[in-house]
Amino acid sequence: MAKPKNNRHHQASYATWIGFFANVLLTLFKLLAGLLGRSSAMIADAVHSISDFVTDLVIVGSLKVASKPRDTNHKYGHGKVETLAAAFVGGVLLAVGFGIFYSGLTKIVGHYRETPLQSPGMIAFYAALISVIIKEVLYRYTLVIGKRIDSMVLVANAWHHRSDVYSSFGTLIGIGGAIYLGENWVILDPLAAMLVSGFILKVGFVIIRESLLELIETSLPKKKEKEILDIASKIDGVYNPHDLKTRKIGSNIAIDLHIEVKKNLNIVQAHEITINLEKRLRENFGEETYISIHTEPLK
Repeated sequence: MAKPKNNRHHQASYATWIGFFANVLLTLFKLLAGLLGRSSAMIADAVHSISDFVTDLVIVGSLKVASKPRDTNHKYGHGKVETLAAAFVGGVLLAVGFGIFYSGLTKIVGHYRETPLQSPGMIAFYAALISVIIKEVLYRYTLVIGKRIDSMVLVANAWHHRSDVYSSFGTLIGIGGAIYLGENWVILDPLAAMLVSGFILKVGFVIIRESLLELIETSLPKKKEKEILDIASKIDGVYNPHDLKTRKIGSNIAIDLHIEVKKNLNIVQAHEITINLEKRLRENFGEETYISIHTEPLK
């Protein structure tokens, strides 16, 4: 059963605002630790965190728009705004990933050519450790809420938090190696930043791919469509459900289905069958499911 729209919006916004304020404080701490600890990996990690609370603001705005009721110009609601915001989050992750990779590569090249890197300080190490713990908690919390209310943009934001976990964990290893293994290993710091960028790029690509598939009206998975046809087949009076068309609209789905009914039924009886089918589909896929059923005489 789908969550009430106002409750869904409240849960999503609340989870996003928690992440926003945590990101602001964590970013300031990591940036300060990176500067004081002379750690390029930690500064790159802080820049990645800046992207987090920027996307948080975009997500809050998109959730507010997506929660608006249907109107004369948007008869299928505003759910696609949420999908578009998820694509934006993925795009930010790609940009951040490329930026971190380029920054790390530049520092390594500079280290061997003209500007040797300094060994990072312990404050940067502790900042990375704290960041891993906090961002993992945010990831798990946001993912649970996102899956509970079926919000693609919230799940995308959860993975944005998880990309910070990857980033901070790689930074932790790089900084720790640069500190404890001596000056000959200082390049582990920017090298860790480059390796972490690969995780970030992968997550960004997956989020963008899933968002674009929805925006171009890709059908639901075959397993889900089979479930719809099975439900229709079990409704008394429904024969040969066929010509199924499906798509996702934000957190909701749209179902367009043809069915056959006996020729000797009157219009009221045929209508009652379609009402029963619609009721059963909404019980399984949520009250906000968009359903269109075309009735044909049994061949």
